[in-house]
Amino acid sequence: MAHHHGHHHDRRSRNRRRLALTLVLTLAYMVAEVVGGLLSGSLALLADAGHMLSDAAALGLALFAMWIAQRPPSARATYGYHRTEILAALANGAALLAVAGYVLYEAYARILNPPEVRGGLMLVVAIGGLGVNLVALLILRSDHGDSLNVRGAWLHVMSDAIGSVGAILSGALIVGFGWTWADAVASLVIALLVVHSAWALLKETVAVLMESAPGHVDVDDVRNAIRTARDVRGVHDLHVWTLTSDKVCMSAHVVMGRGAEAQRTLHAVTELVRVRFGIHHCTIQIEDEAFAEHHCDDCEGVSA
Repeated sequence: MAHHHGHHHDRRSRNRRRLALTLVLTLAYMVAEVVGGLLSGSLALLADAGHMLSDAAALGLALFAMWIAQRPPSARATYGYHRTEILAALANGAALLAVAGYVLYEAYARILNPPEVRGGLMLVVAIGGLGVNLVALLILRSDHGDSLNVRGAWLHVMSDAIGSVGAILSGALIVGFGWTWADAVASLVIALLVVHSAWALLKETVAVLMESAPGHVDVDDVRNAIRTARDVRGVHDLHVWTLTSDKVCMSAHVVMGRGAEAQRTLHAVTELVRVRFGIHHCTIQIEDEAFAEHHCDDCEGVSA
């Protein structure tokens, strides 16, 4: 058990270091893209810088979540401070939608009246941005499957790399053919990528705040599995929800057969949901059939 805890701590420390390094790289080149976009007149570079800002927000959020989750629960905050991550994600997603809306508006105006764009400078800066994104992907690659936080940051960087490719293509078209409208079209594509990332983030955040069951857990499967556990005669008032991005919780009333041992039934159910569904945080109320029949008429989701 101590070995597992130590391994988990080492992995989290490694994740923090890699996220911090990626955050520094992303912020540094975001500034370079803002300067390059203003000097070249490229909206695509400014849009990609906005996308890099979303990457930085995602990376910062992941680091903040790892730090705040270490704070112990208190008498008032009995669940601890895990939901801080979710509230920050909600604000982040809303801000991203606002930025994307502005870029879409500006891109539409530029399609109607394309301005002069220095394609050569735009191309150089965009190539540098793609290089930074590829380095960031390599840094996060080995650990992006360990944590939803790291995976989310990795996906943000991946989508930004695609945005950099769009900026490179539009820069090449401007240099090769003088098609200044390509900058606005690339901006539209990048803005839509930001909208896609922000919308997905908002949907997941709202689902967590509404205490919906996480997408990877089928509550009916959980209920049916519990019914198969040793000495179990029924289950009701079953709830599965997400406390934060990597912590799934469950509570249920489990009815045991006559003559069964409560401790044995409790162990069987908690072990089953841990192994089959990865739910490590569960609260089980063990009831005998007589208690369930007379005292649980008002329970929600009653199912024998």
